[in-house]
Amino acid sequence: MKKLFIFCLLCISVALISWGFKGHRAVASIAQKHLTSNTAYVVSAYLKGESMSDVATWADENRSRTTAPWHFLNLPLGLTREQFAKFVSESDNNVYSAILKTEASLKDANLTPDQKNDALKYLIHLVGDAHQPMHISRKEDKGGNTIQLRFDNRGTNLHSLWDSKLIDHEGLSEAEIAKTYDLATTAQIRQWQSDSPMQWIWESYQISSELYAQAKPGQVIEDTYYQKYIPVIRKRIDQAGIRLAGELNKLFNNEQVKAAAMAPAAAPQHENGPVAVRLEDVKTALGKTVSVQGKVFSSKDIGSMVLVNLGAAYPNQLLTIALKGNAKVLGNQLNNKTVTVEGEVTDYKGKPEIIITDPSMIKF
Repeated sequence: MKKLFIFCLLCISVALISWGFKGHRAVASIAQKHLTSNTAYVVSAYLKGESMSDVATWADENRSRTTAPWHFLNLPLGLTREQFAKFVSESDNNVYSAILKTEASLKDANLTPDQKNDALKYLIHLVGDAHQPMHISRKEDKGGNTIQLRFDNRGTNLHSLWDSKLIDHEGLSEAEIAKTYDLATTAQIRQWQSDSPMQWIWESYQISSELYAQAKPGQVIEDTYYQKYIPVIRKRIDQAGIRLAGELNKLFNNEQVKAAAMAPAAAPQHENGPVAVRLEDVKTALGKTVSVQGKVFSSKDIGSMVLVNLGAAYPNQLLTIALKGNAKVLGNQLNNKTVTVEGEVTDYKGKPEIIITDPSMIKF
């Protein structure tokens, strides 16, 4: 009975300690679009072929007693910026310290590929958690979990409202959320990526302090509340994605991945399966079946096929993807997205090209 209680408690906690499935996947999807080519290659290698959005909720799904505190930070209200920084710096085993530890792990050249895989999956998730205001909140109400509210004619609580309920109310798909929320200007990207993790959680603390001041147990959340705070949620998710990309670019932009880290763990392989290569190196892999990742800069439908250019717009592309047959339907979905492609590299007028007829051979 005791084990059953603990299991149920863990399941409930998983449901309550997260941006929610859509939010975390949106953070990862936004980050993916802002990675440098080499960083995207290294990330794909350490994730063993899985996308960042695919692993965005892994840290919640694999939580233990040891890692459960990594998702939040409890502290009193009313702290000044100086008091806040002192409090956080002197505490441990929380989302702030966990982010620092996982980044240190990813810098450690002695870690195995599997250890890097775990650390990277934690970092992808925890940067998202740091930007959810109710993760930087009070211990006495469990981050707003015990403050009961009503929204959309249903019972909820302050934490769950900010995890997922306000996002779900928009009615957007995961792809629509990632596209709609990713609106940062060049200046904003530069500023957000220069901010430290301490600044990230200070921003969340300021927002949660405001939310606590307004929250009343049993309160019915009206449309005015939704209209006021959905832009805040959009910004926090966008900031999380942009900042996650910034941290990963700092960690991996100049890293060379060891061959042992490059083999996908669960991807089906045949005898002459795809070899992971960087986009910059794909021209050296003529005649080989490869897996390569890059950002789409332009595309053109020429009737018999759709030509998609990775790495740069035509005529400076590093790789052309020729979508034929059933794969043509993907043509208008790929612009400005980071995609992973599997196929044989051929030469077309001095440029590397991969012909894709099966939509499953390209992921984005």
